[in-house]
Amino acid sequence: MSSEFRVQPGFPDDQRPVAAALFWSAFRGKLEKVMNPETKALTFLEDALDPAFSFGAVSRNGSLLGLAGFKTREGAFIRGTLSQMIAVYGRFGGLWRGLLLDLLERETEPDSLLMDGIFVSEAARGKGVGTALLQAIFRKAAEDGLHRVRLDVIDRNVRARALYERMGFIPVSEAQMGPFRHVFGFSSATRMERPIP
Repeated sequence: MSSEFRVQPGFPDDQRPVAAALFWSAFRGKLEKVMNPETKALTFLEDALDPAFSFGAVSRNGSLLGLAGFKTREGAFIRGTLSQMIAVYGRFGGLWRGLLLDLLERETEPDSLLMDGIFVSEAARGKGVGTALLQAIFRKAAEDGLHRVRLDVIDRNVRARALYERMGFIPVSEAQMGPFRHVFGFSSATRMERPIP
C-alpha cells in the first residue's frame, strides 16, 4: 500500500459531499440525462450512498481519493429508494427517473460479489488507488467465501476496462442498450468476472 493513502472500509461521514461529487464526476456521462439538474443529483447521491458497502482510499491528510462500492443481499453502496428520489425531484420527476434508473439495476448472485461502482479523483489517478481499491474488494469476496467478483463496464469506458483486465477480470457476456443508448449515452455493457482463489 502506498504511503500516500490508505484503504479503509467506508468513508468518513464528513466526506459524504465529496463522495457524491466523485461519484457524479465518474458517472455523469451515463446519468446526467436522467438525474440532472446536477444540484438535485448531488443532493440525492449524498443521501443514497451507503458507506457500509464500500471501501475508501483516503490521503494522509484525510481527503477522500476514491471509492469502490459493492452490492450484497444485505444492501448496496447505492441504496437510494423511490421515496428518496421523489423527495428530491417531486412525485412525477422522481417516478420517471426511478423507472429509468431501474433499467441499470443488477441482481446479486449467491457465489459472487457484485461491484457497485469504482471511481478515483482526477488528481489521484495513476497512483495505484484503483488497484488498491480492487484488491480490497477481492479480499472482501474471499473473506465472505465467494468465488468471484463481477462488474459491468460500458463500451465507452476503455480506461476502466483496461484496468479490470490487468487485475484479472475476464469478459463473459455483453448486453445491448437498444434505444436506451440515447438516454444513458452508451450502446453496450460488458459483464466481467474475476475468479477468487
